[in-house]
Amino acid sequence: MRKLKIFGYICGLMAVASAVSCNKDFLEKKPLTEFQESDVWRDQGLIQAFVNDLYAQMRPGFNEVMLSSMVDETRFIHDYSTSRVVQGNITPDDMGALNDFARWAPNYKAIRNCNMFMEKIGSVNGLNPDVVARMKGEVFFMRAWYYQMLVKHFGGVPLITYTFNLTGENSDFLNVSRAGFTTCVRYISDQCDSAVKYLPAKYDAVDQKGRVTKYAAFALKSRILLYAASDLYKPTGNPNDSIVCNTTDLSVDFATKSKAASDSVINSGLFNLYQPSASPSDNYGRVFTDKGNSEMIFVKLYDKSLLGTRHDLYNGPNGYHNWGGNVPIENFVSGYEMADGTDFSWSNATQAAQPYVGRDPRFYATILFDGAKWKMRPDDGKKTDPIGVIQTGKYETADGKDSVWGLDTRNSTIENWNGTFSGYYMRKFMDITLDAQFLNGDQSWIWFRYAEILLNKAEASMILGDYPGAQTLINLVRTRAGMPATSLTDATLWNVYRYERRYELAFEEHRYFDLRRWKLAPAALSDPAKAIDVRGSFVAGHPFKYTVFTMQNRQFNVQNYFAPIPAAEVRKNLKLAQNPNY
Repeated sequence: MRKLKIFGYICGLMAVASAVSCNKDFLEKKPLTEFQESDVWRDQGLIQAFVNDLYAQMRPGFNEVMLSSMVDETRFIHDYSTSRVVQGNITPDDMGALNDFARWAPNYKAIRNCNMFMEKIGSVNGLNPDVVARMKGEVFFMRAWYYQMLVKHFGGVPLITYTFNLTGENSDFLNVSRAGFTTCVRYISDQCDSAVKYLPAKYDAVDQKGRVTKYAAFALKSRILLYAASDLYKPTGNPNDSIVCNTTDLSVDFATKSKAASDSVINSGLFNLYQPSASPSDNYGRVFTDKGNSEMIFVKLYDKSLLGTRHDLYNGPNGYHNWGGNVPIENFVSGYEMADGTDFSWSNATQAAQPYVGRDPRFYATILFDGAKWKMRPDDGKKTDPIGVIQTGKYETADGKDSVWGLDTRNSTIENWNGTFSGYYMRKFMDITLDAQFLNGDQSWIWFRYAEILLNKAEASMILGDYPGAQTLINLVRTRAGMPATSLTDATLWNVYRYERRYELAFEEHRYFDLRRWKLAPAALSDPAKAIDVRGSFVAGHPFKYTVFTMQNRQFNVQNYFAPIPAAEVRKNLKLAQNPNY
């Protein structure tokens, strides 16, 4: 029988062990860190630990490699096989860095545990019925979550709702077929509906914070049905494509249901766009650093005393002894509008002379650029930079006789191996009070927030032809960010909407899927990744010069709309059809 490592309930068991330590059979007892599966289903604490582990298996965005580096948002400077993804070279045998996001096997292991819970919980006696009901809701949500992760990457997948065997000659995965895309989406939606029936609207107890609520389930339903209503999943006429798209056009049906799910969140009155100050840039930035704020629907909580998050270390500038990590590329930076809502252009001489002046307020809360005021340097940088300003250029000295590289370049005098390739660093999610060289942070990774729900409803409204309704929702997001409201109420509103999703939800793991589901990936992701070369001067009156250059060629191929089913899975199961063109 499989052994489960359960740690959350160890303290209670240790107390029991202490009470019976004089018993002559004590030395014959099982180690306190090992339990048979049968042990779990006799104890409410162990069952809760089993459910808690489903949260632990969710992959948050605060990892060294971010999904933003698989699209036109950032580049991961240490590579880790990200280049294989952005250059269109993934194969069923080697998915490169994408393998850690698509996670075929880990997702199915989590689904197996969801199925096990559902099979076992009905036969357990003596449990608090309110706790059991809440755990059922959590597991319904988790089963929906893990399946939607698979469907977003692969299309239709094997839909298994019982405790399947993962290994050996009798593995269920040796004889299972993929369900159709539509079937999978409807199953996920139904799981969300089941979760809603059991989950509370909110939690008042501090020790319950971070658990899913019914509004997290509505948010997940809003997202997956919106995706399913998108262009990528419209019928192609080829019956073999049913595993990756709808066989009939369900855009209206799915958009209607997505909109209704969004309305359930909006009409709850529990959430709003966070605006704690008079500064639009500050308001946007603090969404990601102020814990428990009104915009958060479902988040992963971090505790510094347990481990915290290393996001700041992974992505901070090398001039602060951080690792550089996922650096924004010029393609993304250039796309930020001016504060008046007009486009930025390097062809505009006035804008090109001061490219970081007068941009969308979210720009300043998202990007660290040359000259941006940041925070105090470590001791070995304070003499050169006593006020803490990002230096990603090369500068003429005050006497005009020499030039020096900035502290945050790959020629830095502090360290040169973690410097940016693009001329930028990430600002979003960063805790400016944290010395990330030595300390971890405790910012929450946000799975769902209110701004996304407003945008989801706006897109569903446009699919249904309600452009005035979509305009109102888009303007709520734009004006919170300090941007002028749009007056568009026709199909041209799509351009404004796509801008808002790109920059409001930057680096939050939406762009990868948005470009694919809108079928805009070939153009956006085949454009070479660009960087900025900055040349400046400490001599009064000498202007700065900015030069855009190509730093990495990229390519999106038609098969890259979906991730390939891992070759090992296909080889051992002839019924498991591979995705198109692999």
